[in-house]
Amino acid sequence: MTTPEVSDDDRLAAELADGSGRLLLKLRAAGDMEPGELRHEGDRRSHEFLAAELARRRPGDAVLSEEGADDQARLTADRVWIVDPLDGTREFGEPGRTDWAVHVALWERGELTAGAVALPAQDTIFWTGGLLPGRDAPRVPAQPGALRFLVSRTRPPEIAEQLAARTGAELVPLGSAGAKAAEVIRGSADAYVHSGGQYEWDSAAPVAVARAAGLHASRIDGSMLAYNQAPPSVPDILICQADIADMLLGAISSIRGQ
Repeated sequence: MTTPEVSDDDRLAAELADGSGRLLLKLRAAGDMEPGELRHEGDRRSHEFLAAELARRRPGDAVLSEEGADDQARLTADRVWIVDPLDGTREFGEPGRTDWAVHVALWERGELTAGAVALPAQDTIFWTGGLLPGRDAPRVPAQPGALRFLVSRTRPPEIAEQLAARTGAELVPLGSAGAKAAEVIRGSADAYVHSGGQYEWDSAAPVAVARAAGLHASRIDGSMLAYNQAPPSVPDILICQADIADMLLGAISSIRGQ
């Protein structure tokens, strides 16, 4: 088995996610802000760090960030970094929660080619080159029994509830999309199911690292996920273990056909 070559872009995605994550941990640990102010400052400072580093290290590339103005020049660019400086802002402002993340992904000519999801409060980074040395996330052995589907804490989609009823699965609410993808990569969950709308920065990095780990990632109808679109919306998503993808897509198709 050959090991995929790790590119400078893979490494940069991981370095940027790591650096931003460390900044956020320091901000959170200071303990001198109310939750609302902490969330706002986390979004702002992480965005400023990522924007400055990308401008310095990849000055010719376009950037799409949740916290920045959407420069439409990205639509004709060959390379676009899609970043969420703080995914799971709600969870970041809740003491003790670890299900928040930093997302950094690179889109090139129609494809996601590099990405990283930092989970700073878990001291873990998933990236398209593997796991950072010394930061290995433990793999959780598959558990017998019901399937486990990860869903939004605040807006679990009806399709996930219907799919769980159809397959006998357990629904598990969790924060950041990156944290959800990480649990599927680890093997402690079987799928992440979402509908009702997201933006590209919510899923680009999670999809990049999930695919690099051998997982299935698509729209819930099985069609391709598209990035660097105008507007930058992603209506729905399925990230799951590859061996159950056909079964889940078939079940979703059956439910939607009713």
